[in-house]
Amino acid sequence: METKWLEDFVSLAETRSFSRSAQLRHVTQPAFSRRIQALEAWAGTDLVDRSSYPTRLTPAGETLHAQALEVLGGLQVARNLMRGHRAVGQDMIEFAVPHNLAFAFFPHWVTSLKRSFGPVKSRLIALNVHDAVLRLAEGGCDLLISYHHPAQPLQLSSDRYEWLSLGEERIAAYAKAGPDGEPLFRLPGRSSERLPFLGYAAGAYLGQMVDLIIKQADTPLQLDPIYETDMAEGLKAMALEGHGLAFLPASAVRKELKARQLVPAAPSGGLELTIEVRIYRERTEFARHAKPGALALWDHLRGPG
Repeated sequence: METKWLEDFVSLAETRSFSRSAQLRHVTQPAFSRRIQALEAWAGTDLVDRSSYPTRLTPAGETLHAQALEVLGGLQVARNLMRGHRAVGQDMIEFAVPHNLAFAFFPHWVTSLKRSFGPVKSRLIALNVHDAVLRLAEGGCDLLISYHHPAQPLQLSSDRYEWLSLGEERIAAYAKAGPDGEPLFRLPGRSSERLPFLGYAAGAYLGQMVDLIIKQADTPLQLDPIYETDMAEGLKAMALEGHGLAFLPASAVRKELKARQLVPAAPSGGLELTIEVRIYRERTEFARHAKPGALALWDHLRGPG
């Protein structure tokens, strides 16, 4: 039994749609369906009437729904109580950050922050995008840093949460440089010789951005998927070994581009996407444990320049 199964089930009970709940939970629909089936196997009975549309809960499902809300609520209360007993300094700011931003963006951002704001005591919690958003929603961090794109906005209510822009990130295709300095693999490729493609696993936020780039390409890209992972660092490592091309955040390949280890695999200005990097927090009227340091940092970021 996993608590995320209950969270999935509560989402399904609210949306009455497998596809919509899968999207909100940032997983593929088949993966979401498997988790609901796993919960049904644990319960020993059907919880969802799949013969109707919109989806309806069975009588057993209605019973579990009420109990699931109580269980999840109780767990959240217990977690908040335990957090209140932690001996964590009030000057330690906790950031929930997706893995890709944790590796590439966050260290560089903290360096620039020292020059304008001063030293920051921070605890970084690296997660996937969905879990990072959930961390903020559950009160498990002070601030959330994440990507934003209109095609895939985060599921955070503007009534409860506010955000500031920290800058932009460019996603583009890169490949290892050959002896002549040119990319070993160059887009768009040919139908007779498809390019080895290093891609993100299904459900990954950057994977959805790459899907958008490919969909909007003027010329169909001839790609042969040979490797998948959730993390940009994993794709970069494979690209550096010459296994294929990958779409990567510019911040993740800054050093490799300067050293000419990686080079753009597409014409300049083409086959790329710009996404925003945002920082989020609970609005002050809802904040459960606002720390002075986090408040001061937010005021600094909100100020001129």
